[in-house]
Amino acid sequence: MAGLNKVTVIGNLGRDPEVRYTQSGTAVCNLRIGVTERRKEGDNWTDHTEWFSVVCFGKTAENASRFLKKGRQVYVEGRLQTRSWTDKEGQARYTTEIIANQLLFLGSAKENNSEAPSTYAAASFGAPENNNANIPAEFEPNSGYMEDDIPF
Repeated sequence: MAGLNKVTVIGNLGRDPEVRYTQSGTAVCNLRIGVTERRKEGDNWTDHTEWFSVVCFGKTAENASRFLKKGRQVYVEGRLQTRSWTDKEGQARYTTEIIANQLLFLGSAKENNSEAPSTYAAASFGAPENNNANIPAEFEPNSGYMEDDIPF
């Protein structure tokens, strides 16, 4: 049975991108993206922000770290993935993040004091080239669980 794991988010960076490199030299960039929506609670409207952790790889990661800054609006398309690890105290920890396969820079670069190209030029930075070719093994789809473990 086939499934679909696809996420699309448009939001603003909550902090500057953080880039690092794997031992094989692949760029990995972490982004925190906030998506704010207005909700009516009683007679008042309030803002609610949901935060997403996003990971991108290769050229997309390098360009994100080069051109994006805190506050910049971005479009992210990818898939959700949950990873687990053990912390210093021996506790099992989990994190769910978006593994990006497309990242578009929205808004004006000048608004954000950045030298990044405009939206349309930036589209090629995250174009769905074969981005998955550079994803380290720990981020590969279906790693860490067997199909029999799915509860349906």
